[in-house]
Amino acid sequence: MAGDINRTHVESVIAATVASGQHYGSGLPMIASENIISPMVRKAINSDLHGRYAEGLPGKRYYQGCDDFDDIESIGISLAKQVFNSRFANIQSTSGTVSNIAALKALTKPGDKISAVSTADGGHISHARMGAVGLRGLDLHTYPWDEARMEPDVDAACALIRQLEPKLALVGQSVFLFPTPLQEMADAAHEVGARVMYDGAHVLGLIAGGQFQDPLREGADVMTGSSHKTFPGPQGGFLISDSDDEKFQRRLNSAIFPGANSSYHLHHVAGKVVALAEFAEFGADYAANIIANAKAFGEAMAAEGFDVLAEERGYTASHQILTRHGEQDSGAGAKAAQMLEDAGIITNMNMLPGDTKAMTPSGLRLGVQELTRIGMGVDQMQDVASLYARVLLKGEEPSLVKADVRALKSEHQTVHYCFEPGPAYP
Repeated sequence: MAGDINRTHVESVIAATVASGQHYGSGLPMIASENIISPMVRKAINSDLHGRYAEGLPGKRYYQGCDDFDDIESIGISLAKQVFNSRFANIQSTSGTVSNIAALKALTKPGDKISAVSTADGGHISHARMGAVGLRGLDLHTYPWDEARMEPDVDAACALIRQLEPKLALVGQSVFLFPTPLQEMADAAHEVGARVMYDGAHVLGLIAGGQFQDPLREGADVMTGSSHKTFPGPQGGFLISDSDDEKFQRRLNSAIFPGANSSYHLHHVAGKVVALAEFAEFGADYAANIIANAKAFGEAMAAEGFDVLAEERGYTASHQILTRHGEQDSGAGAKAAQMLEDAGIITNMNMLPGDTKAMTPSGLRLGVQELTRIGMGVDQMQDVASLYARVLLKGEEPSLVKADVRALKSEHQTVHYCFEPGPAYP
């Protein structure tokens, strides 16, 4: 009897994984923190490496049997240095947040003062007391925010840094429309002896593709990031620096292992290396097309009648746009997200300037990186905006709009910007 029940559980799980793939495969996935992987990345992930360990660095392992993986990781480190134009790269991290934990371990001690973007202004939860910053026991101070420009108020932020004299100035966001005024803030930080950390999780592919900003040349001592957002690889992270200080490099490596990781998911590292090679070949075009699509989508949404933030700056310079759907803290963003999903459009609610409650925000954060990867261009962005308007502005029944969502998506089922284009949703 127990065996039958457990078998049923397994079958339910497998059925749910298939259903999830169908849901995304027939819909329009527009969550800004997601992406899909190429067939060759998928092959690397679905390998024997899934269950293996390789603690340490290539040639310096705590386990036997690592010669083949040493080759993989060595290639990956070399490719990461090439792609990010850096002197140092660690590719072991299992996520962007783990990269942040490691960077904070390397750059700070408990009780140190740190400056960062508040979560209310778009900072990531790992930058907050509830996340990695709190885990490290740091004294957090947040930058004054320029709501019109959707970035730190550069003059006030620099003044804060000079007055506070933090150990670390952390920049970068989860809501990330425009490049950070990094050079000015980094100059202020270095004047008072602070290190500068740039969290590029969302925009890492745009940075590597030469389409956003160049943090390592603008003053960042360390850059962290995710390998599965605008950088289109498997879930994981990076820790990057252009420092040639070997002692500093050893500190960064040690912060990853043994600091933040033991096993670091070798199958995902192998997939990350394949993604790095594909990005070196196709990433510049991919990043440029993401930006073009995001700008076109923002313009199209505004033309449909939506309240799109940052109109005076052209809505976006990243893969994201933000839309407001009601009064502050009204829950209008949550309601809009549910109506859109009923129509097959998958988004996430998001706090906007003025919102104070994470679960009842007024806005949506929309990303075009996955639609771009399946071959959609600026013409399709017009079509997508029209589908949004039919659901949220014209009051059409979501289930009826869903049929047109499916029809549009049926023409875009292949993953591009890779060596072997193939099914995007196996």
